[in-house]
Amino acid sequence: MREALAIAQSHGLPDLVARVLASRRAQVSTSQAYLEPSLRTSMPDPDVLADMPMAIQRLAQAIAGREKVAILGDYDVDGAASAALLAEYLRATGLDVLVHIPDRLTEGYGPSLDAVRMIADSEAKLLVTVDCGSGSPAPLAEAARLGLDTVIIDHHQIELPFPPAVAIVNPNRPDDLSGLGYLCAAGVVFMVLVGLNRQLKAGGFWSGREAPDLLASLDLVALGTVADVVPLVGLNRALVVKGLAVMRRRARPGLAALFDLAGADGPPRVFDLAFLIGPRINAGGRIGDAALGARLLLAEDLSDAGRIATELDRLNRDRRTIEAHAVERAEAEAIAILESDQDSPVLVAAAEGWHPGVVGLVAARLRERFERPAFAIALSDGIGTGSGRSIPGADLGRAVRMGVETGLLHRGGGHAMAAGVTIEAAKLGLFREFLNAHFSDDVARLRGGTVLAVDSTLSAAGASVELVAALDAAGPFGSGSPEPVVAFPAHRLVDMGAAGEDHLRLTLAGQDGTRIRAVAFRGARTPLADALAATRGRLVHCAGTLAINRWGGGAGRVELRLLDAAIVPPNGG
Repeated sequence: MREALAIAQSHGLPDLVARVLASRRAQVSTSQAYLEPSLRTSMPDPDVLADMPMAIQRLAQAIAGREKVAILGDYDVDGAASAALLAEYLRATGLDVLVHIPDRLTEGYGPSLDAVRMIADSEAKLLVTVDCGSGSPAPLAEAARLGLDTVIIDHHQIELPFPPAVAIVNPNRPDDLSGLGYLCAAGVVFMVLVGLNRQLKAGGFWSGREAPDLLASLDLVALGTVADVVPLVGLNRALVVKGLAVMRRRARPGLAALFDLAGADGPPRVFDLAFLIGPRINAGGRIGDAALGARLLLAEDLSDAGRIATELDRLNRDRRTIEAHAVERAEAEAIAILESDQDSPVLVAAAEGWHPGVVGLVAARLRERFERPAFAIALSDGIGTGSGRSIPGADLGRAVRMGVETGLLHRGGGHAMAAGVTIEAAKLGLFREFLNAHFSDDVARLRGGTVLAVDSTLSAAGASVELVAALDAAGPFGSGSPEPVVAFPAHRLVDMGAAGEDHLRLTLAGQDGTRIRAVAFRGARTPLADALAATRGRLVHCAGTLAINRWGGGAGRVELRLLDAAIVPPNGG
């Protein structure tokens, strides 16, 4: 690649790093800015967002009038981070702030009539919904009837007519021209607070007192951004880079306690937020107290933070056990479906007794193993509550909305890659038929085109700690900016064994005998595991991402996180 060569020569970068930058559309003139994203250059004026001036004015009015404010957030990580971010700032202004995170099972997603009435009874004057509210016209109409003003700060799709509110700050509303639709809710809340802080400073509010350091709250923005799997492009890259730097200071007791319990090694990374921290915070909303995540992030006392983190860690272990049992049964049902119809484009597994809080995770496991859209539905008293996960190109949200419009589903919604449904158990068969007919052509075509894009090739001898550190500097990587995939051609599979219940540990050796350790997360009991088991001692082509394993301290060692492998045929092709 000519552009990669120019980047490598201009900036003195390793060839692999330059290739990664070029493939992410960085150029010689922009690669330095890509490597060192800046909020100063990345962040637009907050007023580019529709309704921003009205939202700021209403919040400033609440601060001036010492009004009680209620914040209602979603029960996931982005919701908890958004609620904590806003509450922390408003409390610094001296306001009495109520934070309410709905229970997934008893209240459902977003504001409910009961929640709105409880908030009105608390004598709050202003309700701010974060990471929710865009699709809640009836509860917000009730809020208005009870004398509550509402400000919605969200990023989900919203359709006309808008719910009643003083302001709706949502970059995905159809009349918003900001181009910031890739932000998560915490990112939008941060934009609101930057605008609000500017107005308060201009009005002299902070004269004689210390204003909150908004940059110190970027740890919450980075957490929400990574956990909500929004694209790590544009402003999001700068928010995550700066937020990870804030996390290194360990100034937030709750996050520090959770990092320690999760066994994270080395400085905070995107991987840690996505796979160690995020799932533990989510566990409260899935099977426990939904408010635990927000309380953890707001905790100032070390003992409180440790106690909440310990509870979330325990809930996450319980969640894994509950999930494992459900996945085992769901996979058995999926295998039975495919034995009778191997071309079934969509899998729908359902059972009594499944916890509704884990059905999305179960659907994701089915999607991963069988490479097609999948639903997992928990049945209780004749009603099913389920979640679906899709593959790129198969719009699950659109299919679910059609199911609601035709009366097949009681409730449903979502986006292209994930959706939720409520359905009568008696209609499950019709739902399977509807999905199979809807996706009959698309899924076969999409599955046939599945490829793993590889950035470069490498040998075990070339996989140095220094190279991985240089690659990390080209991050953060995630949705929209995928982690670099490296192929290791013709390496010998020296050893393979189990790591825990779900993972595989492997040792690969290059032609010069240099070895590299590899791990295949959730690779046990998969076709990949079966193929590798019959390949021990032979040459294989392997591909995956690189990381530094610092277990045991020291500089650490390079580890390959295996994504796929192919046996080298006897002729060496």
